Amino acid sequence: MPTVRVAVVQDAPVAFDLDASLAKALTLIAAAAAQGAQLIVFPEAFLSGYPKGLDFGARVGMRAPEGRALFGRYAASAITIPGPATAVLGAAARAHGVHLVIGVIERDGGTLYCTVLFLGPEGALLGTHRKVMPTAMERLIWGFGDGSTLTVLDTPLGKLGAVICWENYMPLLRAAMYAQGIQLYCAPTVDDRETWLPTMRHIALEGRCFVLSACQLARRSDFPADVAPIQGDDPTTLLIRGGSCIISPLGEVLAGPVFDAVSILTADLDLGQIAGGHLDLDVVGHYARPDLFQLHVHTRPQQAVTFTKPAAS
Repeated sequence: MPTVRVAVVQDAPVAFDLDASLAKALTLIAAAAAQGAQLIVFPEAFLSGYPKGLDFGARVGMRAPEGRALFGRYAASAITIPGPATAVLGAAARAHGVHLVIGVIERDGGTLYCTVLFLGPEGALLGTHRKVMPTAMERLIWGFGDGSTLTVLDTPLGKLGAVICWENYMPLLRAAMYAQGIQLYCAPTVDDRETWLPTMRHIALEGRCFVLSACQLARRSDFPADVAPIQGDDPTTLLIRGGSCIISPLGEVLAGPVFDAVSILTADLDLGQIAGGHLDLDVVGHYARPDLFQLHVHTRPQQAVTFTKPAAS
């Protein structure tokens, strides 16, 4: 099999500013493509920000008007899918001939979702994945995705999918991705802890796949001056410190982790290593016991309101 050159972007958007964040993404796409990348992976919530340290004025049983106004600003910096932002990203993917995986905040009606976009080298929006389980306070600002976007795409580079941040701690979700034959397992995140790297290595070993994890590197200066994160107002304060990495199907660290600095990590992946890795482990094949354990995945979109026309008489 030919090798695939991949790039993982570690940087921050201009939080709450869609136009500026999109412009920054275009610059980073060009920089990664200039290094020969065929697949470029961005962090979680790159358009337009992961609001770390903000509480949106919420307490148990209470919501402040200032918090509602801040949520309105955050919603205004989200994107619609498809929409103008996906068209711009598609044009960039086409101009550079790359596959692009990027985390966004999606606005659908009155709800925001933490979503990943997949764009192809011809500029098409190939698919999306909505985070199925926002973590802790994320549930205040983001809705829950359903099983209809547990996306694994069959691309010329390999089978491509994404699992967002702490979704990676959901064993059954991982199994659903493995069962679809994922080979290029993207993990956009903002988890910058030391424990993230062993998690990524475990997933690569468990799924016998390449894992590409992109984490934000964000400082206080990447956020508007008039918001109030709990970390304070020093513009140099590091809110998210990175830790991006690329891992082989046998758990070898091919690039990273990088902390405390913006970076574009690259690696050349030999997808032929995946078949060899399955010699002794295929957790949805010869290393499974379906007579004992089975997973049922519901992939039908879950709609709050369904309109049914009366049958013709």
